[in-house]
Amino acid sequence: MSRPPTSAASGGETHPGSIPELVVVPRLHDLGGLTVRRALPHGKRQMVGPFIFLDHFGPVQFDAGQGMDVRPHPHIGLATVTYLFEGCILHRDSEGNIQEITPGALNLMTAGRGIAHSERTPAGVRQASHGMFGLQSWIALPMDQEEIAPSFQHVAADRLPIIEDRGLRARVIAGAAFGVAAPVSRLSDWFYVEVALAAGAAAPLDPDHEERALYLVDGEIEIAGELFAGPRLLVFRPGDRITVTAAQPSRLMFLGGARMEGPRHIWWNFVSSSQARIEQAKEDWKAGRFPAVPDETEFIPLPG
Repeated sequence: MSRPPTSAASGGETHPGSIPELVVVPRLHDLGGLTVRRALPHGKRQMVGPFIFLDHFGPVQFDAGQGMDVRPHPHIGLATVTYLFEGCILHRDSEGNIQEITPGALNLMTAGRGIAHSERTPAGVRQASHGMFGLQSWIALPMDQEEIAPSFQHVAADRLPIIEDRGLRARVIAGAAFGVAAPVSRLSDWFYVEVALAAGAAAPLDPDHEERALYLVDGEIEIAGELFAGPRLLVFRPGDRITVTAAQPSRLMFLGGARMEGPRHIWWNFVSSSQARIEQAKEDWKAGRFPAVPDETEFIPLPG
């Protein structure tokens, strides 16, 4: 999705010597009629592993005839991960990929040296009232892969591993967790898992990953005697053994990966280790040098 050029989220609280290390209350942002809760980047934490943006949209209900319309916009230096709990999004990009994104599927668009895409509610879905609920994350690319050729990867929900055990149900979206791995190609070491817990059920957060966080979408959980209500992003110290117990039915996302080689510059929809590359991307979009999205005539202008 396209982002306004905004400052990092605030509302974080550090917990020195305790678990978790940082608690982030997502800030609300209006993306042209669709309100999102943004947890990353944060003033005290730019990334968790390579996760550099984390937006939570919905649940929202659209009347018949309405829907989401994110016009074509550009990206460089990142990969977008779109994951739905409810609803449907039609993805179109300048590489010619067309994909209906549905709940439980992995949708990974690698922008690399440059891609443009649109995200809209399909015409058929608009014929009746419908809901929209999900997350979009940005994965910063390794420095030596920032200018890779753009691509799109879709893995249907029924191809992603499911783990069920005593009130826990988890879907491994990317990377490895709970002893299984998703069939998803990645350019760096990162993982992403949806976890649903019944009241009283517990789940471990693997200590083997260098940087880890959980995003509590909804519900209430207990960690080391502390209660947390959603929505919250909880960031943990490397190596700490974490067990999450649901105080009530809860939906969470486990995420993280290897620490990046260094910070990134972010402006609008562009991420890069080079400020000069960001400036070039601005000029390229303004001058119409990005490839066009087929069957689209609209676009989002470069922010002033």
